[in-house]
Amino acid sequence: MSRLDSFIRRMSAQRDCLNWAAEELKGAPGAILELGLGNGRTYDHLRSLFDAEDIYVFDRHVKAHPDCVPDHAHMIIGDFLSTLPKTAEKMTGKAKLAHCDIGSGDKSASLSLSDRIYPHLEPLLQPGALIISDQPFDGEAFEELPVPAGVPANRYYLYRKRI
Repeated sequence: MSRLDSFIRRMSAQRDCLNWAAEELKGAPGAILELGLGNGRTYDHLRSLFDAEDIYVFDRHVKAHPDCVPDHAHMIIGDFLSTLPKTAEKMTGKAKLAHCDIGSGDKSASLSLSDRIYPHLEPLLQPGALIISDQPFDGEAFEELPVPAGVPANRYYLYRKRI
């Protein structure tokens, strides 16, 4: 498979999972967490699906298109391992969705990051909250869900926080 085809498959899977989550969470209160701003495409899509005032974005730095960058109150800059615990002080149990686009291209490093952020992400999520991730999460607080039809296995992962 070409890199272009792989990218298109990944973006389609991401969009399909986010659209599914928007339907699943329709009317539910709570904030959205976006781990990894990147170019801002996913943040822009999340704004079209949810109230932009409730989307908090985490990344090491901002390199996105200016139209796809949240305001200062919603853009949390720094390493996930330091910014997530600080955010827990004011957002424990308030998020209904976390989208984690944390893969780096180095599978081992990406899996390690997933394992290390899990204990800091879990307290931010309310019971019944969803995680959509490009990396698997392994923790007893979440049950893995099937991905929407058409999303290849192991391309994206869905989890629900146990109640």
